[in-house]
Amino acid sequence: MLAVVAAAPLLFGGLGVSAFDDPGEGMHAEIARELLIARGALPLTLSGVAYIDKPPLLYALLASAYSIAGPSEGAARAVSATAALLAVAATAWLGARLGDARLGFVAGLALLGSIGFFAYGRYVRPDALFVALLTLGFALALSGLLDERPWRVGAGLAVFGLSALAKDPLGLLAPPLAIGLALALAGRARPLARWLPWPGVALALVLGVGWWALAEAATPGFAWYTVVDNHVLNVARARYFPDEDVPLSALEFLVVALLGAAPWVVPAGGVVVDLVRRRAWRDPGEMPWITLALWATGVVGLTALVPFRLPHYGLPAYPAIALLAARGWRDLGVRWLAGVHAVLLGGLAIGCTLAWASDGAAFLSGVFDATDVATRKSVAGGAPLPAPPWEMLQPFVGAAALALAAGALALVIAAVGRHRVLGVYAAVVAVALLLPSAAGALGVVSAHRAVKGLAEEIRERAGADDVVVHEGPIENAGALEWYAGRRPMIVAGRRSVLGFGATRPEAAARFWDEAELGRQWVGPRRVWLVTARAPSHSVIARLTGGRLVAVGGGRRLYANR
Repeated sequence: MLAVVAAAPLLFGGLGVSAFDDPGEGMHAEIARELLIARGALPLTLSGVAYIDKPPLLYALLASAYSIAGPSEGAARAVSATAALLAVAATAWLGARLGDARLGFVAGLALLGSIGFFAYGRYVRPDALFVALLTLGFALALSGLLDERPWRVGAGLAVFGLSALAKDPLGLLAPPLAIGLALALAGRARPLARWLPWPGVALALVLGVGWWALAEAATPGFAWYTVVDNHVLNVARARYFPDEDVPLSALEFLVVALLGAAPWVVPAGGVVVDLVRRRAWRDPGEMPWITLALWATGVVGLTALVPFRLPHYGLPAYPAIALLAARGWRDLGVRWLAGVHAVLLGGLAIGCTLAWASDGAAFLSGVFDATDVATRKSVAGGAPLPAPPWEMLQPFVGAAALALAAGALALVIAAVGRHRVLGVYAAVVAVALLLPSAAGALGVVSAHRAVKGLAEEIRERAGADDVVVHEGPIENAGALEWYAGRRPMIVAGRRSVLGFGATRPEAAARFWDEAELGRQWVGPRRVWLVTARAPSHSVIARLTGGRLVAVGGGRRLYANR
């Protein structure tokens, strides 16, 4: 497919250049490394402590990549990039099936050009894999319903079950609900076996829920943690094992989610309005498009309504938005559509130009505070992660301004001349030209706040009997053990994704309280302390005789002697 050929170099280029971003990537990479060493054992572990916050599929794939290519940044990120490429392929294939080859090509590139999707496609997290499996599930199920191929519908349900293994059990439940609602609106929900064939349902349940029995046996309390604490109580903001995540407001989430899919939300929104105006749900032939409209609006709208929302929660809607956008460029008025796109890209170009000409302070704080989970956590904890020097990011912002301005100009020409093909490809190319800048900026940010520098200092200087200690949740420096080759003790790190694992008896020795650190600090062994907290807020303020060894990545490294 042309969309896949175009997407691959952008997704895979330079994946191994920068160190793991911490907080962010390092935790997931390290969990998979420990899984590889344990040879497939449950529960998953981080720094030897049971980790049950996410299902095992991502970590199994990462461990497989390590076994083939060796543990490295490039191998880890290639898993997400491969998943993103699968999502592009599934989107393009479904678009071609619902329309024609051009619609599929535009839809695939529109998904790739959604900046939020592209960023997570080069980042070690479960999100790209989750989106890829959801997209593949929709492609199989919707095409199977159109072609009356029950086996394909069943395969789609099974893939939805697999998505629950990638990130969240909602991946098993929510997509069939969207399909069922679209069929019900068309008066075609019966027979149920048409869209819920029992072999597909059974396989989806085995894949999506069956592994819970194994996880519960390996880690008693897992099911309660996953269903009650991590979902019901999380939505109610009453978790028993809270972590440090700081949710966005509804308005912040909507801005981040919609800008992450810009400019494709414009034609996608136009198609949704047109479907509603025509009451298209009554037409059985529109059922796939009604499903996609329900899914896109449901993911964004319902997430905005719940009390807990993070920047990446809108990602599952992006393939549907891309497909709806491709149809919009095919069906909607070209002058209106190209004109709105020209205004949108022109406005963004002006914004980037003003940011490029400034000192960058407002740009950095606005972008990082709204879109980056790690920054939000660190700001709330009183120890903001340092942003890279503006001089390192400024060229990427300038290049983005040029790409956006060129796209806006081409869209003005398309609007005046009513050139539909020029308009759609001007939008595609303008956004595609942003992607290298986005990749470069991500690499700069990762390198700037990585724990790698301090970890390598420990690796080179620590003796065999020395002890490494990390202050705060270990996921905030998840790659510390990866780069240092030492398993750290954890102080003041129970409010964490390891909150549940910390209650297990075998984890007791891994967590120190401040009194134990004080005893070890004055003991015979050398102790290395890694902390992201300012000295006045760190345990180091209450320890005697410590000396600052190194500073880097927004952290300090101390030693007791």
